[in-house]
Order: sequence, then structure tokens, then C-alpha cells
Amino acid sequence: MSDPSLFLVCLSVHPRHPGMWKMLIVVMCVALLGCLQAQELQEHVSIILLGATGDLAKKYLWQGLFQLYLDEVGRGHSFSFHGAALTAPKQGQELMAKALESLSCPKDMAPSHCAEEKDQFLQLSRYRQLKTAEDYQALNKDIEAQLQHAGLREAGRIFYFSVPPFAYADIARNINSSCRPGPGAWLRVVLEKPFGHDHFSAQQLATELGSFFQEEEMYRVDHYLGKQAVAQILPFRDQNRKALDSLWNRHHVERVEIIMKETVDAEGRTSFYEEYGVIRDVLQNHLTEVLTLVAMELPLNVSSAEAVLRHKLQVFQALRGLQRGSAVVGQYQSYSEQVRRELQKPDSFHSLTPTFAAVLVHIDNLRWEGVPFILMSGKALDERVGYARILFKNQACCVQSEKHWAAAQSQCLPRQLIFHIGHGDLGSPAVLVSRNLFRPSLPSSWKEMEGPPGLRLFGSPLSDYYAYSPVQERDAHSVLLSHIFHGRKDSFITTENLLASWGFWTPLLESLAHKAPRLYPGGAENGRLLDFEFSSGRLFFSQQQPEQLVPGPGPAPMPSDFQVLRAKYRESPLVSAWSEELISKLANDIEATAVRAVRRFGQFHLALSGGSSPVALFQQLATAHYGFPWAHTHLWLVDERCVPYYNIHPMPVHLQQRLCAEEDQGAQIYAREISALVANSSFDLVLLGMGADGHTASLFPQSPTGLDGEQLVVLTTSPSQPHRRMSLSLPLINRAKKVAVLVMGRMKREITALVSRVGYEPKKWPISGVLPHSGQLVWYMDYDAFLA
Repeated sequence: MSDPSLFLVCLSVHPRHPGMWKMLIVVMCVALLGCLQAQELQEHVSIILLGATGDLAKKYLWQGLFQLYLDEVGRGHSFSFHGAALTAPKQGQELMAKALESLSCPKDMAPSHCAEEKDQFLQLSRYRQLKTAEDYQALNKDIEAQLQHAGLREAGRIFYFSVPPFAYADIARNINSSCRPGPGAWLRVVLEKPFGHDHFSAQQLATELGSFFQEEEMYRVDHYLGKQAVAQILPFRDQNRKALDSLWNRHHVERVEIIMKETVDAEGRTSFYEEYGVIRDVLQNHLTEVLTLVAMELPLNVSSAEAVLRHKLQVFQALRGLQRGSAVVGQYQSYSEQVRRELQKPDSFHSLTPTFAAVLVHIDNLRWEGVPFILMSGKALDERVGYARILFKNQACCVQSEKHWAAAQSQCLPRQLIFHIGHGDLGSPAVLVSRNLFRPSLPSSWKEMEGPPGLRLFGSPLSDYYAYSPVQERDAHSVLLSHIFHGRKDSFITTENLLASWGFWTPLLESLAHKAPRLYPGGAENGRLLDFEFSSGRLFFSQQQPEQLVPGPGPAPMPSDFQVLRAKYRESPLVSAWSEELISKLANDIEATAVRAVRRFGQFHLALSGGSSPVALFQQLATAHYGFPWAHTHLWLVDERCVPYYNIHPMPVHLQQRLCAEEDQGAQIYAREISALVANSSFDLVLLGMGADGHTASLFPQSPTGLDGEQLVVLTTSPSQPHRRMSLSLPLINRAKKVAVLVMGRMKREITALVSRVGYEPKKWPISGVLPHSGQLVWYMDYDAFLA
């Protein structure tokens, strides 16, 4: 009430007035109060939908605005709706009218009433072109004129940015300079994701928007926060504090799964997907927001937006940094072909963009220490479903057989709590609580549900759960538009939380930038190909990539049909792929070998070959493998050209101011160093190449030096400059625990084909003498070298 003193006037009637006069005064006071109240409620809100003819507006936003109108207009609020875009007025009006044709009313509304409300909403909705600063000035004048003509007081304006982020700055500048509401009225600016591409770009965008708008004026939409099951997480935890307080921690929770699976692929959206991929599209925002709601400390007052946002930020501060081993990524097989077609890429183009990702997250605080949080999403999977599943530990052991277990009593049944976000076999939002946990309390807007007979969810029949669903389902954007209208900030992303999220995800994204994702066929055919496991803070696929040269019946495959394949070459394992994927695979294998060696022996001895082929590998190892145990790694050289070299522990080719002089005994010095530091002179891994003449290291055809005998390191002669070389001998190479031979490029086609047919003839082809005595030999060849 704007004037509380009016109550005092109405109540303080002088005692000398007769009863009739007193009654008249009271009636007048009530009438006056009613007028003032009606005047106060008749406040006008202008809603401007930018991008009004776009896909999001047609699918969700116009319907959400219509629902907001239905909810609020009966409470005395006045509205005008302005659909805006760059399109010229006539064409824009036609497109907007087409979008408004699909508006629908709640199921319980009478058809005649629905038609009446739709007609009124359409009369309040106008299209206008917003392209120039003058257009925004004209919009502002029209709103002010409308208010003056109707005698309304302006409550505020909502600008909904359903446009690409590159357009934000110009629109923001025009709103700030020409279209802010007058004194006493609020401004709310609504922004749709993506909010940047990484931490740096998000910071730039935040700074730019911050120069035009106050933090309290900005509402960043993550539509997952409007999903009814997601919006119920905090209220559910609050209403069930008594039951959950003792369970919601590392002592009782085995793991948390936050999942969003899709059956559709990225066709038609590959330009967006090539830039963002599944982690930026889903995990960094939707699933991370769900994680914070599950993991955050519960405020005393969950209705306090400030407290909720502060507690969510504390979760980000406790997140353990992600390593490359924290994730597994995949890509459905037809994706690269779709990209080539939609973006006019050459036939040789192969995308490294993941369409599937699973990430292992840990929270380093007292409540969650050691509890794995699994975030997973993907396209072209076997079902469409989203959920957050809290799986509780169970140490119970039941004596009676399973057929005698009672759902409400048996402690041996799985104990889990699921916020079922939507779709799947249930087909609707739901909250599920195992009956052997506790009977939950939910608000009156949720009801107990019954599913189809025989329905099983997460290993148990639906009857094993207390199951609840919303009395009335609402679209996420409708929910969020209502929160925006009422100024509820807890359902939106603040600048601080946004940057904290990007700070968490950006290092992982950078480490995966050149990693070849695992290919999967899509849908039910994926089988167990994408199943993964976790151990010691790392995720890994449960199954190796299928070892299949020809992908099923049909026409003969083209080289572009192959990805990473496994076969045999000279009776040893062969890994083949396009060059980028091959380098990524080899780098991963080297890192895995290093981690195992350090774990077992405390150090890793790696002997590296020269030449041009491994340069990309060295770059990959140096810049993208943050988990590599470099501090415990000894680097050795397989061979050395006799030129001055001043990097780590080089071969001693430059002694007494001479290059590779036999009398300086550089080979013997290096051999002694190896014998002293490398146990049994057995390297953990030796990386070799193969020359077009069949040489390897600096061991050349028609030269017996270093092919046999006792010497560990030898001086050799190369047919090309520089002629004098130093090299590990074949006997020393064959002592290694693992030897990897990297062969790349079309220049190697002939020698690859030739060596595949020869036996053990190191004097003709030194590479044929590489046969580790007790270690493993693995060939890594790109398709240019292998398939010709």
C-alpha cells in the first residue's frame, strides 16, 4: 500500500459522529483505498523480444510470453509485446504472425476463453524493425506515448536477446543510450547462451556488457534451470533436511551421475557444433548448473537468491582442476561427412569436434571429498533422457533370496534418489526416491505418479520408488520468464559464476583440442562402445576400439571411411589413422606407458628419434599433456646428427672441439651413462622412425655398424648430409620394454609395402632387425604411408 497513513484516517472517526456518518466514512475510505490499489497495480510492462522471428522464439519464447500474459494480466498488470528483428517491417510482421499462430492455452481453459485471450494477446503484440539507433529512439518514444495516452505508470522493460552473441554489443549500446525506462522503473536484459567460447572470451563479453548494464539488470538464461525437476532440487533438499542431512555426504554417497542423452545428431547445426562441441554446448552450462544444485551447501533460506548464488559459487571454488585424463570423448561416424557437406569442407577434412563426452569431476571439500561426479552427454545415442542420479552406498547383506525382498523394507535393494529431468521411459519430469531410503515430502504442486506396468528404471521396477511428478507440466522458458518478470535472480547465471565455470572448463577444452574422439555408429548400434570406467581420478573407455579393417558389407571403403584401426604389420600390432589422430593416439600411449613406469619404478626412460616425422608428436606431448610425469622422465636420444646441440642431455657428439671423432670415445661415454642410469640398459620406450631406404635411428643399409655385437652406442655413416652420425645400436634398441615405430607420409608408401614382405634382413633393411627380445613392438602408420 503506497500510503499507510490513509488507514489511520479511515480508522480514527471522531466519536461525536453518528453511526450513519461513521459507516459512510468507512465506505468512502474503502472505495478510496480500492482506487489507489487499482492505480498502483495498473503498472505497465513493455517486453521487447529481439530475434522475434527466429527458431527459439517460434518454438518457445512466444508461447512463454503468452503464458506470462495469462498468469499476470488477471492480477492487474498491463502489457505490450514488441517483436523485433532486422527484417523489414512487412516481411517481419508476416513471419511473426506465423509464429503466433501456434500459441496454445492450458488444457483446463475453455476454448471460448482461450480464443478471447489469444485475440487480446495478438492485439498487444506488434512487430518493429530494430536496426539503427533511430529505430531504438522511435521505440522509446512509442512506449512513452502509449503510457501517457493510457494514463499508465511504467513498471519496467524486459529486453530478451534471442540473437547471436556477436550482436549483443550494438543492441546493448542502443538500449543503454536510447531505450532505458524512466526514473523509478526497472530494466531487465535477458541473454541466451552461449556466453563465450572459453574463459577469455567470456571475460571479454562480460566486460563489454558490464559497460552498458548493471549486474542486477542482466539475466543469463540457462533453460535447464527452468526444468521442473531441476528447479525442485533445492526445495526438495530443503523440505527433506531431516532425512537427508545425515546422508548427503561422502560417507553415504557412492557417486553422482548427471546425464543428458540425445538421439538426434547435429545435422543442420554443424556450423554451431564445430565451434562449440558437446562440452561447451551442454556440460559447461546445463550439467554444471545441476552439479552445483546437488553439491552446494544448503542455505538456511533457500528462497534467498543472494544466499543461493553465493553457495553455488563456493562449489566452483572447491572443484578439483580437470586433466585430459578426466574425460573421454567420442564422435558419431557421419558427423565429419555432415560438416563437409554443410560447411563445404574438402573431402580430406576430418573433424575433431566431440559429439559425446563423459567427464569425471571431484569436489575437494569435507562433504564431497572422494565422491565421483560423472557428467555425460552426447548426440546420436540410444535414448533421449536427462537426469541427476544420487547413488548411495550399501553395505547391507540380506540372508533371504531376492525373490523374498520387499521394496519398502529390503536394505539390499539399490538406494538412490533421481531427479528425472524429462523424456526417457517416464516421459515426464519426476522425482524418484528408493522406498528403502525414506518417504519424501514434496510441495502440493507435485503428485504421486504411476507409470506403465513393468516399467524398470535404473535397475529397479517403478514400484520400488516413491515417485512424484508435477501436477501441471510447464515449459522451462515459461518458468524462467515468470522468474524474470518477478525479479528472481537465483534461476540465472551471474557474471561471477559464469567466469568461475569457464575457469574450470577451459583447461580441459584446451587439452582436448587436438585429441581424436572415439568414433561410434550412433543409436542402438553403439552397443558397449561408449561404456567407460574410472579409476585413480581418470576416465577410460571400457572397450578397445573395434579391430575392423572393412566396416561391414557394402561397397569397398574409401580411405576417408577409416579412422583409428588396429591390425598386424610384420606380425606386430599396427595402429593406423589419419596423421592428426595417429599423433594423438601415440601421444596418449606414450603418456600411459610413462605413468605406469613411474608408478612401478619411480622413473621413466624415453629414447627419442630425430627426423621430421615426430615433430608434431613432440609438440603434442609438450603442449597438450598436462598429466605427463615429466619430473620423473629421463630423455635420451636414439641417434644424433653430428652437429652442435645444446638441449637436454644430448649425445656427446661434440668433444674436444671436434664432431664425432672416434678417438674422443663419445659413443662409449654415452653407453656408460646409459648403463649407469637405465636399469639393465632397457629403456621403457624407444621411439623410432623408418627411412625411405629402410634405415632406422642412424643405422643404414649396407653398413654392418651397430646391427649386432656388444656395443650399445655406435658411430655410423649416413649416405646423406651430415654423413657422420651417432646412434643406439640394434641390440640396445631390442632390449627396450616397448618400441614404437612412427611412419608417416606418402614418401613412405613403397618402403612400407616392401618391408611388410621381407623377413629378418637388417643388413638390407635395418628396420627389419627391430625385434625386442622381451618387450613389445608397435607400429604407428598414417594412412598415407599404409594404405597408399
